[in-house]
Amino acid sequence: MIAGLDGLRFQHWQTELRADGVLVLSFDRAGAPVNTFAQDVLIELDTLIERLALDPPKGLVLRSAKASGFIAGADIKEFQTFDAKGTVGDAIRRGQQTFQRLAELPCPTVAAIHGFCMGGGTEIALACRYRVASNDPSTRIGLPEVKLGIYPGWGGSVRLPRLIGAPAAFDMMLTGRTLSASAARANGLVDKVTDASSLIDVAAAYALRGSQRPFKQRALAWATNTLPARKLLAPMLTKQVARKARKEHYPAPYALINTWANSGGGIQNLLSAERKSVVKLASTPTARNLIRVFFLQERLKGQGSKEHGISHVHVVGAGVMGGDIAAWSAYKGFNVTLQDREQRFIDGALTRAQTLFEKKVKDEAKRMDVAARLKGDLAGEGVGSADLVIEAIIEKAEAKRELYAELEPRMKFDALLTTNTSSIPLTELREHIGRPAHFAGLHYFNPVALMPLVEIIHHDRVAPQTQQRLAAFCKAIDKLPVPVAGTPGFLVNRVLFPYMLEAATAYAEGIPGAAIDKAAVKFGMPMGPIELIDTVGLDVASGVGGELAPFLGLPIPSSLATPPQQGKRGKKDGQGLYKWENGKAIKPALPKDYQTPSDLEDRLILPLLNEAVACLHDGVVSDADLLDAGVIFGTGFAPFRGGPIQYIRETGADALLTRLQQLHARYGDRFAPRPGWDSGALRS
Repeated sequence: MIAGLDGLRFQHWQTELRADGVLVLSFDRAGAPVNTFAQDVLIELDTLIERLALDPPKGLVLRSAKASGFIAGADIKEFQTFDAKGTVGDAIRRGQQTFQRLAELPCPTVAAIHGFCMGGGTEIALACRYRVASNDPSTRIGLPEVKLGIYPGWGGSVRLPRLIGAPAAFDMMLTGRTLSASAARANGLVDKVTDASSLIDVAAAYALRGSQRPFKQRALAWATNTLPARKLLAPMLTKQVARKARKEHYPAPYALINTWANSGGGIQNLLSAERKSVVKLASTPTARNLIRVFFLQERLKGQGSKEHGISHVHVVGAGVMGGDIAAWSAYKGFNVTLQDREQRFIDGALTRAQTLFEKKVKDEAKRMDVAARLKGDLAGEGVGSADLVIEAIIEKAEAKRELYAELEPRMKFDALLTTNTSSIPLTELREHIGRPAHFAGLHYFNPVALMPLVEIIHHDRVAPQTQQRLAAFCKAIDKLPVPVAGTPGFLVNRVLFPYMLEAATAYAEGIPGAAIDKAAVKFGMPMGPIELIDTVGLDVASGVGGELAPFLGLPIPSSLATPPQQGKRGKKDGQGLYKWENGKAIKPALPKDYQTPSDLEDRLILPLLNEAVACLHDGVVSDADLLDAGVIFGTGFAPFRGGPIQYIRETGADALLTRLQQLHARYGDRFAPRPGWDSGALRS
């Protein structure tokens, strides 16, 4: 039988029998650039395992035939189809049964992991007796299903805690965090780390000789999964999750903990409990919306090619934004020069950059190389050799235009000139520019290292090639580009501004900041709007307000009408609407008898939705999906709600419009419905 398998090729699997008697099983999904598990892939694997069980080899090594990585996980598009048909349970059962048959093979099995190993890829590796991983930096191992509103459902949530112990397992599953090969070796997930060139030989050796796991690892794995340990640890894990996610918003982590804590018996009982729980989660609005967000993210990633023609970036403005843009670009491999009018500003930015490099690059020699790519440039000598110039100075159109008049004659002919303006229309900024086709907006969000979105802002005379190069550059620095029209506020700030403005208005009325923030977080925002205003800076919020309020026809409350007093700009000064200590807002406790106004959530959220509808109507972005993607990744808008337009569709456009009209009657014209509420895009 083994001889019959040698060289046998299914559609997605290849077999090769080595001279030492170990069978190498290679996964190469047909017609796909990366390996993912679709049902036809699992059916073939199940058939192959059945044949191996009848006449097993001396050992089995499972590897990927793709150069791009091991296995990315399940086919998410197919998963969506099963959800629509109501057959998720059948799909999960097939994966569980196939992986369990692999685990029960009467021969040693080894997963040889090189490159990304995610979700179902990690679950099939867990079904093997051993795991060997390459020490290549591209090797990352994780179970990110919680980010899709579910959790590992092909036996992963059963096997991982029993392999590496519950604390380490839940740290992976509850966060979706990925591990390097060495980190996976340290916690017991991987048995051996080796060079990529010797991966298969080392894996085959493990199959033939095996290895005993250290006693301490085995003892921890057993002890933390006993019934008393589960009853003790489960409430602690639940409390930990509750600090970051509400159960009604994100039920998956709570369901994962509960299923683990309350399930016992043999492997089939445990798999059955896992399957029932994951099937239930798969049909929740949270899971459906998070899967939608996953595809929105993939769409943004696909906007840029690899051809950007940029190696040297010159940043003008060493403030928080400019300095952080420069540091991030250097961290991502670009040579960067940083210019400002005074050396002290450049020195401050370089100090902040060093902090970023220390956090991101643990190898000291590599860190020195990264730091060497970023150079202070008081005189602006880098302008002439730069492929991309990013302006990040004060938010005043005249100052920016004066700078462009100085920069452009010194730039290379094919270099791109961009602005990080957060609200000024590009038609105001391109006046007197000699090559407007090479000019565009490249709007980052604060903090640069954490916020994934960059708005690529176009105007009536920008060249398509300029937008394509900038999208490719964003891809190279691991940012998500969204193309937007160059009207005031663009997309993200235009949608966010009415929300922040109404929060400031409520605050001026005497509603406590803590109550306002609590209402927004309850809806699902990552932080409250009063805290957000302080984080952005009252000076920045005031500047944006000056640009946007006239355009949107909105009144500005006194707290944002004028620039803040010196030393009271918010988080960066330690004092704003809140006092700040150690980077955290000190929020006065609400009185015990305080009653939050019943319409406060609507007052905050409906202006945001209203402006999102107007942006779609005005063509700020090309379609509703791009709008939702931009607002989610640019503001952190409740991902489990799928974006503003998706939320309107799910809640009902007519119902929300009625509530908006009620606020309009109660509070005045700032709640007047904007054009676009009659759009079919809100009801599809």
